[in-house]
Amino acid sequence: MQFTEEHNSLRKTVHDFVNQEMDPFIDEWEYEGIAPLHSLFKKMGNLGLLGIQKPEAYGGAGLDYSYNLVFAEEIGRAYGGSIPMAIGVQTDMATPALARFGSDELKREFLAPAIAGDMVACIGVSEPGAGSDVAGLKTSARTDGDDFIINGTKMWITNATQADWVCLLANTSDGQVHANKSLIVVPLNTPGITISKPLNKLGMRASDTGQIFFDDVRVPKRFLIGDENKGFTMQMMQFQEERMYAAASALKGMERIISDTIEWAKDRHTFGQPVINNQTVHFKLAELQSEIEALRALTWQACQDHIEGKDATYLASIAKLKSGRLWRQVTDGCLQYWGGMGFMWDNPVARAYRDTRILSIAGGSDEMMLGIIAKYMDIFPKRR
Repeated sequence: MQFTEEHNSLRKTVHDFVNQEMDPFIDEWEYEGIAPLHSLFKKMGNLGLLGIQKPEAYGGAGLDYSYNLVFAEEIGRAYGGSIPMAIGVQTDMATPALARFGSDELKREFLAPAIAGDMVACIGVSEPGAGSDVAGLKTSARTDGDDFIINGTKMWITNATQADWVCLLANTSDGQVHANKSLIVVPLNTPGITISKPLNKLGMRASDTGQIFFDDVRVPKRFLIGDENKGFTMQMMQFQEERMYAAASALKGMERIISDTIEWAKDRHTFGQPVINNQTVHFKLAELQSEIEALRALTWQACQDHIEGKDATYLASIAKLKSGRLWRQVTDGCLQYWGGMGFMWDNPVARAYRDTRILSIAGGSDEMMLGIIAKYMDIFPKRR
């Protein structure tokens, strides 16, 4: 990937935004269990950061996906995974299908305000009985004249308690499970919708995650994204950008943890010398940095394939798998060198240790990624 001055300028803008608008407040947001997404997103919208690869007609910058991954790399520097995740939901999970397949009317009503930071979006796929098993979801959207009547529940929904609308995946027919689902924009102030209090999670404490209940919720069929019963395919396409975002946003965050650990190990003395003087520390940190560089190369190759219109599913799935696993290695390995301080709740390594465990579950579990990779390797036994 060849980076231009535009890439570098964007990188600096995001770097400065993290330093000025995110890091100084993360402790407060963690304590309160929520970040003020409307005000934060409006600041990002004013900087043009929420529609980098979205069409210019709706307020986006119209750039290719490489610029979005530069953004993801830098936003991932933040001291805590909650806000990068909330932002990624807005930019790479709830809006790609709408931008690609939605009608002009729908994009002006929902995409343009999301790009401007005037609306917060969430993605409604997971359910209590269907997480990575997207085909098994039960939420239904029954046709009633010119409307859909929606019933069901969505679980573990990031941004739920602050979102203005949800990109909902629901069953719109009784057909085959991969061909009976549609993506629908549903405003969350619609009668019949109930949203739980924020769920009490192990990590990502500054991110509001909730359950959304739909009880005979009526929305016009014009809120349908693309063609009816094509939602499963569109959601699989959205997943690829989500997975590349997850991998890219891990890179600078892991490097920052390693850098902080090096500085700590220089200052921390044991047995009469700094911890950093131990060669085993050198080798461990060098090994982790090597793995990060390998993940960086893989992620950017997936991005290049995506930009060129190739199927990036294979490489994006590997990048997603490796990023979640590598985060665990980096946080566990670095925390060890902090000793007792690493076990303190507000320690940045401890926070990353908690926050990043979800990355091997959300957006497709490790097992789902391995299944996709195996499929592309053509190692499934032939049915007789």
